[in-house]
This record gives sequence, structure tokens and C-alpha cells, in this order.
Amino acid sequence: MTEQTYAPARALSVRHGGGERYEIAIRDHIVAVDQPVGDGGSDTAPTPVELFVASLAGCVAFYAGRYLTRHGLPRDGLAVMATYAMATDRPARISDVLLTVRPPDALPAHQRAGLRAVIEHCTVHNSLQAPPTIAIELAG
Repeated sequence: MTEQTYAPARALSVRHGGGERYEIAIRDHIVAVDQPVGDGGSDTAPTPVELFVASLAGCVAFYAGRYLTRHGLPRDGLAVMATYAMATDRPARISDVLLTVRPPDALPAHQRAGLRAVIEHCTVHNSLQAPPTIAIELAG
């Protein structure tokens, strides 16, 4: 077994916000999640699953933007679209995600492979490829 080095743990907290709404405190930010009306929520925020897919798409966009900046290219026109499907069996989970990255028109053809290599290794994607250990404890 190889020894791995880990960065210090980071924390966030989640509190009930009424109905099916929950408010997530992350550093100095509050992000909410809710459920659609048809699932008992008020549809005031994305669902946790939507936020999960959004975090992947946002991470890919961030890495793409950094690549472009590093190569002196503009980010104008950079976009990431995400579609996903839920598994039809149990356990409940996302079965497929498709991320479509639209690079800026200014991206030269010879740099497309480099951009793709970088975005395929964003932190969220890496975390899905080599999933973290997840432990759930009940306090008290």
C-alpha cells in the first residue's frame, strides 16, 4: 500500500431552511438546494443532484479557462453544457453525464488536444474517477 499525502480537511455545513430547502454554508457563501414542487419542494433552488452535475461542469469550465489564459487566449465564448441521466435501477444515482465544451473561436486547432487533456483532469472529475472514502456518522 502506498502512503498518500493529504491536505488539511475543509468543512462546510448544511441546515434545514424549511420544507425541502436546505442551506449550505461554504466559507462566506450560502448555497441552497431544494426539490421541485412535484417532489414536495418549493423549487427555490437547484436539487442536490443538479448542483452535483453543475459542480462538475463548473470545474471543467474553470480548468478550460485557466488553460486558455495560460496560452494567452481569450475566454470569450467559452461555454460548458451538461446533460445527465438518472439510473433506472437502485441505488438512486446518476448513470451518465455528457459535458459539451464549446471553446472560444480563437482556440487554434492544434491546441484542442491540449485543452481536452487539461479539462479531463479537473478536480471534480478526478474525484469521480478515484472516488473518496465516504463515512457517515450520527452525532450524539
